[in-house]
Amino acid sequence: MKILFICTGNTCRSPMAEALMKHKYPQAEVQSAGIFAGKNQRANQTAMEALKRLGIPIDHRSQPVTAKLLNWADLVLTMTTQHKQSLILQYPKFQDNYFTLKEYVSEADKRVWQEIKRAYADYEEKRSIYIQEYQHKLDNAKLEAKLAELLHDDVQRIQQMEASLINYDISDPFGGDLAIYQNTLKELDENVDLLIRKIKNN
Repeated sequence: MKILFICTGNTCRSPMAEALMKHKYPQAEVQSAGIFAGKNQRANQTAMEALKRLGIPIDHRSQPVTAKLLNWADLVLTMTTQHKQSLILQYPKFQDNYFTLKEYVSEADKRVWQEIKRAYADYEEKRSIYIQEYQHKLDNAKLEAKLAELLHDDVQRIQQMEASLINYDISDPFGGDLAIYQNTLKELDENVDLLIRKIKNN
């Protein structure tokens, strides 16, 4: 099982999840990355301290999400719904592997997510068909305005479905003190335990 954890900058939440998983379930292959990550940055100092206090080692260098990484992974677990949405829009062909960590271990809301996935696919299809037809007939500003008008109802429908979902986000500790990082780590720890249990039962 190859697992990829995703957060924003790949210096706080996803490296903590990766470190926990490697520590608790070494037989899994685990990496982490960030939607807006730079390359080769160390994990956040406070995140490392929170892990150290639990006796969990971390040796981390940040990396951005790439198609190659997504192709490597059997399972892509994001820290928030927004991270998952970003991946669906940027890399739609891997979307069957995308889950928020909490969503994957909780099993709830599966039907709504399927509907959202279909709605995103319809949205992308409509958008690309319109662009193909009108990209040489309209300038960029007009094209964007027409697209916004054309896709307005689709966007609203997706937003309504997303609003009905349970909050599946792992809290972002960025900028917080050690206690805040420890709370996030506790949240991750509980969900990683559930993840390991699910993998073992499959």
